Amino acid sequence: MANDREERQGDFFEEYKPEETALAINDGVAQPPIINPYLKIRKRSPLLSIDEYMEGILAGNTTILSQAITLIESLKPEHRSIAHELIMRCQQENRKNETMRIGITGVPGAGKSTFIENFGGIITAAGHKLAVLAIDPSSEKSKGSILGDKTRMETLCCDPNAFIRPSPSAGSLGGVARKTRESVLLCETAGYDVIFIETVGVGQSETAVHSMSDFFLLLMISGAGDELQGIKRGIMEMSDLITINKADGANIEKATLTKAVYSNALHLFPPTESGWVPTALTASSIEHTGLQEVYDKIMEYFTLVKGNGYYTRKRREQARYWMYESINEALRQQFYENPDIEKILPDYENSVLEGHLDSFAAAGELLERYGRK
Repeated sequence: MANDREERQGDFFEEYKPEETALAINDGVAQPPIINPYLKIRKRSPLLSIDEYMEGILAGNTTILSQAITLIESLKPEHRSIAHELIMRCQQENRKNETMRIGITGVPGAGKSTFIENFGGIITAAGHKLAVLAIDPSSEKSKGSILGDKTRMETLCCDPNAFIRPSPSAGSLGGVARKTRESVLLCETAGYDVIFIETVGVGQSETAVHSMSDFFLLLMISGAGDELQGIKRGIMEMSDLITINKADGANIEKATLTKAVYSNALHLFPPTESGWVPTALTASSIEHTGLQEVYDKIMEYFTLVKGNGYYTRKRREQARYWMYESINEALRQQFYENPDIEKILPDYENSVLEGHLDSFAAAGELLERYGRK
């Protein structure tokens, strides 16, 4: 019996050979390549000469203007000399320009991008050329930025009298990018007489954007908590106008109440050097209400400060401030790019990490060594 069973099993396995079973592995479908073979890799445009950059900027060529801003934002040492010369040429062209630099900041979720898009339409409709320098926050981990403001400003992007340039904050304080002020100069040279500087939001320091703008607009919203928490002396004292955004639908009553709270708070501050009396307004970027009132207030401000001389005086004070800022940045670059410092810096860093040396002592020794060179 056992032998008969083994013979039948043998016949079974001979009949069903491995290549005829469902366990056989087929070759499958060939996988497509990771990179599109039809994709044409775009080569970087070569650097232009100073005259070519200036000619394109003065002609209002937005492509060359964007390339010039990229050049001055570059961290490469070989780009610094041409960027410096380009900025000097733009300063000479801008000596008689009386532009309007408007800093716009606000709490997260205040609707800054939507406000800028709809308010920018009023600016260009009034005959102005508008440049929007939108600053996106950079990731602390990847150091990257989304740079999606152009996507959110679809209508303004199509406006021939508007130019939108997103830039990463790259860890800079004050909610602005490293070279925002230089970008402002380039845009003014290109013929843009109204410059919006949109910050990443209210942070610990808004001094940087205030030091490069003529008018400081603070966007707030109601219903986001205790309004008194927003009344901080630093940001409030710098504001020339507070606009309670998203005053629409069921939020109108709350926005009106918030406006009254901020209006009363503004009266508690001492008079401004410009003679301007800051106030609060309500607006809705979606329903386009209150935006014209904001525009009228801004124009009223510039009429006042240009008439009493404060406009010119503030620009000169800002130039002095940025002279010292430029010195600080240049010293920082020279320190870290010094060959001797680059050689010994990792050793000092390891000593601090291992606890063999105090961080303040390490910094003091490094600066002392740098001063001897």
